Amino acid sequence: MSGRLSLFRGRSAESCACVFLEQLGLRILARNFRSRFGEIDIIAQEGDTLVFTEVKTRGVFCMGSAFEAVNRSKQQKIIRTALLFLSRSDLDDLYIRFDVIAVDANGKCSRLCDAFGPDDGDC
Repeated sequence: MSGRLSLFRGRSAESCACVFLEQLGLRILARNFRSRFGEIDIIAQEGDTLVFTEVKTRGVFCMGSAFEAVNRSKQQKIIRTALLFLSRSDLDDLYIRFDVIAVDANGKCSRLCDAFGPDDGDC
């Protein structure tokens, strides 16, 4: 793939999303937290809430939105990874939320807050 979209793939999209979140007042705690279950792109804190964020890019010709790309299987991996992160941290007194950020070909970010949660299915 060529053009501007390739500029906002992977880490570039995540960097763009981090700047976006910081501009909204969130504090970035971790990036690319990996476990045997999967990976969480960004972990941030917004007040008394710990925000686990999945970053997705989508081109003009891709089928479906970036938000739709975070299917139930991906959600379960993120939730399991978040639980592992919490078990290893001292942040257990915070609320948790799962967000998705879509980054378009121009680097514009859109956020879906509380996109899914542990109560959405069997984890």
